[in-house]
Amino acid sequence: MPSIAQETPCQDEVLSLLRQSDAYAESLYPPESNHMIDVEALAAPAVRFFVARLDGRAVGCGALVLGDAGQAELKRMFIDPAARGRGGGRGILEAIEDIARREGVRLIRLETGTLNHEALALYRRFGYRERGPFGGYGPDPLSVFMEKALSPVP
Repeated sequence: MPSIAQETPCQDEVLSLLRQSDAYAESLYPPESNHMIDVEALAAPAVRFFVARLDGRAVGCGALVLGDAGQAELKRMFIDPAARGRGGGRGILEAIEDIARREGVRLIRLETGTLNHEALALYRRFGYRERGPFGGYGPDPLSVFMEKALSPVP
């Protein structure tokens, strides 16, 4: 099982992982259906960025972008294909949901692509449900919009 920690995205190893994520998304979807945020946005104060590591090597990442009124958005979830199936995605999502609860987030939303079957399965296992577009997103036949209501920390 990978180790999961909150880290800065401004590391060469993580930047390489983000480029790999970009290339993967670009191989599946046209530019208008890719809704990535850049490393500067990932390093903003209202973002909690997590890295999964196997034997010290960055193999996955994910971010929680804090919003207003107890809402947040999950962004940039990605696991290196060579490291999939080892619990990195689950670990990152658990860490994100844990910090979200501690920071008073009551609702997490996300957008992912229709062809990202592994991610969709993970989100559904964690209780995320489909909904319509939110925020600045418009309808997109290649996007799936999801959300999950969180219970407060006991």
